Amino acid sequence: MGVELLDSRRLTGPNLYWDRPGAVLDIKLGDALADPVVAAWGKEVTRLMEAVGWDSQHICSRIFEGGASLVINAPIDVLYTACELNEVAFNRALARLSDVVLPDLSELLADLDKQLAEERNPALLALQAAAAKHRVPFLWDDGEVSVGFGKTAIVWPTGQLPEPESINWQKVGSIPLGIVTGTNGKSTTVRLAAAMLSAAGLRAGITSTDYIRVGEEILDRGDYSGPGGARTLLRHPQTGAVVLEVARGGLLRRGIGVERANAALITNIAADHLGDYGINTVAEMAEAKFIVRRALSAAAPLILNADDPESVRFARTLSNNIFWYGLQAGDGILHEHLLNAGGAAFLADGWLLLAAGGRTRKIIAAKDIPITFGGVARYNISNALGAMALCHVLGVDDQALAAGLRDFSGDAEVNPGRGNLFEKDGIRIFLDFAHNEHGVRAISDTVKAFHARRYIVLMGQAGDRLDADIDNLVRAVCELKPERLLACELPGYERGRQPMEVPARIRDVAIVEGVPEDSVTLFTSPLEGVQDALAAATRGDCLVLLALTQRDEVLALIRAFVDGN
Repeated sequence: MGVELLDSRRLTGPNLYWDRPGAVLDIKLGDALADPVVAAWGKEVTRLMEAVGWDSQHICSRIFEGGASLVINAPIDVLYTACELNEVAFNRALARLSDVVLPDLSELLADLDKQLAEERNPALLALQAAAAKHRVPFLWDDGEVSVGFGKTAIVWPTGQLPEPESINWQKVGSIPLGIVTGTNGKSTTVRLAAAMLSAAGLRAGITSTDYIRVGEEILDRGDYSGPGGARTLLRHPQTGAVVLEVARGGLLRRGIGVERANAALITNIAADHLGDYGINTVAEMAEAKFIVRRALSAAAPLILNADDPESVRFARTLSNNIFWYGLQAGDGILHEHLLNAGGAAFLADGWLLLAAGGRTRKIIAAKDIPITFGGVARYNISNALGAMALCHVLGVDDQALAAGLRDFSGDAEVNPGRGNLFEKDGIRIFLDFAHNEHGVRAISDTVKAFHARRYIVLMGQAGDRLDADIDNLVRAVCELKPERLLACELPGYERGRQPMEVPARIRDVAIVEGVPEDSVTLFTSPLEGVQDALAAATRGDCLVLLALTQRDEVLALIRAFVDGN
């Protein structure tokens, strides 16, 4: 039939489809087959769910270009069996549509009943219900279950759960919790927020794509932007407030790692990672990013960027309590929001202002925030505004907001690979993780303000990006009019492409955009390209190093160059 099962997985938290846990199948199929396949699956899965006693559960589907997602709801203690049941229903639907004789249902049901009996954990459901009754946080995974956050958290092995009546619920509580997602600026925003929370006297914990950190202690390094990192941090006894960086992949694969947060922030929405999990357009990416709203109560603010067109468009479909921030307070939705006395953070006359509680006050001058480079890095002014709004909602006072922003250096020690500026003998080196058109355009105005004699740009891209996305990234880089363009392979990130295919494409597009062919050089790694750039640099140059991999090695090279070693 031309139908292919791509993925079968659990949804452990609020997700793209609804607020419920469950199981999802992602399938590939032609558009003409979508409706009959979804309808046939719906009949089969409903029959199976009723047969195993899930008559109160729900199903839904999402059809997208080239495929569909088939979703069922199930109790959290039987999600593996839910995946199996969903697959059985899908296979029976295909067999029915192909006029194949269906296998005996009684045997299938016996297998499912056996799996259910082995997986069921009534104690887990009882603890979940008790936590909801007492209005305290509840977290679970295959190995551990907990109630409460921070120092009040109590953690048990999943197979050794107590009777709810034995717990002293009076001692179980929560801590301030914010969520940050978006296409660009997430990590910087999270770290800015941590600086303000720390200035307020709170021991701030953050998750990010780099590490889990509590205060100044790094608990573990790696990409912890998914639910696992959130659980680790929220169960840590020294965590006094939390800001979670939540990436698109984790949101789409498992859902949000927490059921409730005090606020959620979306930095921006742009074309990046399109084609994964049925997210093929920027509008669909907005749906994915806005999953975070499902962790908010009616009163908890959703903090949005008024300068981001997709956020503004999607917000008009919502009933959430929205707290806007932006660089342009004089028009658009932010202006309208301020006229209606809505909460907002915005830039005016060089100052970051906060409007809340019926009054507007200045917090800090943009030029006094180190990561703005004297006020020219407008993308980091935007990040500061968003983080300031988030921390205000989490209870940080104005003085601590200003102190945290002023004290955040943003250098390679605290924010590695994100707008780090080095200087030596009239040479500027700007290191950034920008990896999409939107991100490059955000930093362009900053590096143009350096008025360099010439720009030398290093760039690369992972092989799983669409050709159009790579091309648009190159075009954005070419607007800097680089004297030299260093196109590098990202070893280990070819992801289905031939060796050096991406650097060759970068070269070809750059030539079309007007970069002379002899000004484009291909390298087998970012490290090799950075070595060449540093060797060629002379007074008045600005090296814009978009080093997406080998970051630690690249930083070591730059530091050695600056120190004269």
